[in-house]
Amino acid sequence: MNRRSLPVAVALAATAAVLLTACGSGTDSSKDSDKIAGADQSTTGSASAAPAADSDRPDLTLPSDITETFEGWKTGVADKDAILADAGHAQTAVTHAVVKGDPQDTGLRFYQTNTALTGSQDWVKSIVDSGSTFTGTVRYYAPKISVFDKASAAVTYCSDESKAFNKDRKTKKVDRTPASNDSYVLYSTRLEKNAQGVWQTTKLESERGNKACTP
Repeated sequence: MNRRSLPVAVALAATAAVLLTACGSGTDSSKDSDKIAGADQSTTGSASAAPAADSDRPDLTLPSDITETFEGWKTGVADKDAILADAGHAQTAVTHAVVKGDPQDTGLRFYQTNTALTGSQDWVKSIVDSGSTFTGTVRYYAPKISVFDKASAAVTYCSDESKAFNKDRKTKKVDRTPASNDSYVLYSTRLEKNAQGVWQTTKLESERGNKACTP
């Protein structure tokens, strides 16, 4: 595997499709696309945002060699911050599923649903089947949020994978592929609030090398 299919970026294969019905729709223009959001803090061995005081939320603890950094994920508006936090949990849930080697991981099914979930599960399975996992740091930044109503919203953001690398699950050998424009990904997601008050990611799309995210 190479950086194009880096697990930590949640490269959600071609099965993870359209998005943002309230803002129009689109398709993934990259074969190795990704998508999702986070919360305003770096995380090593923990979820992407401080979970709500809800003991029913799944544990998303990550290994010490994996860090997710979320920049600018606090708006100061409680409702928007709740949406961003759960978008971040959805991102970390994919990372957690890859690390665990389990496409059916509880966290993934908790924070994602519909086409987002099926796309993520297919992608996690492809990574696990290839014998790979990952290591390093991914930075999520430049989030933009649109709230449609009390139960639906959209989040777009960028990711920087230049310091994250694929790792062989058995040998632990790290493939330190040089960074390129494809190390930067533009994500778009749609979220809907479920009956338990969780903002689940329902749809997603992404594009590697998008000029909005490249340095």
